[in-house]
Amino acid sequence: MQIKKTKLKGLKIINNKIYKDSRGHFKEDFKLAFFKGVRFIFSCTSKSKKNVLRGLHMQTKKKQGKFVSVVKGSILDVVVDLRKNSKTFGKHYKIELSDKNGKSIFVPPGFAHGFLARERENIVHYYNTNYRSSKHEIGIMWNDTSLKIKWPIKKPILSKKDKNNLTLKQFLKK
Repeated sequence: MQIKKTKLKGLKIINNKIYKDSRGHFKEDFKLAFFKGVRFIFSCTSKSKKNVLRGLHMQTKKKQGKFVSVVKGSILDVVVDLRKNSKTFGKHYKIELSDKNGKSIFVPPGFAHGFLARERENIVHYYNTNYRSSKHEIGIMWNDTSLKIKWPIKKPILSKKDKNNLTLKQFLKK
């Protein structure tokens, strides 16, 4: 397991080694030793079909850090730094996470997170540093032009909630 830092402070890419043989494969997803001072208390899994876009989500109170890994399939994972005092506020980072490349990502609290499902079936597992609170959850519009995210899709499958997410400008007024 190797940890790679990014230009966005606190955002880390985890390169996990995959051990393969004729029976299948084995991958170590997570080691607490690499996350000193981080306490994960909540875990969840999502399943998405191809072209589903989830996000960009975050908690406004009791912010969540997330460790994201793909169990099956492939996603384009995107995070946006929404920490108002950060030098990289409004900047985004994107990476492909898949069951084949073995990469995971640690998203620190204060970032919005989302992903585009790229295969027929995609299963994503998250460890979280805080519980989800539906009354403190917000979303930023996936295609907000001020974020300058180049998505490889024009018309993703969105939830009703994600169709009504905020623009970055609206988020700043809150």
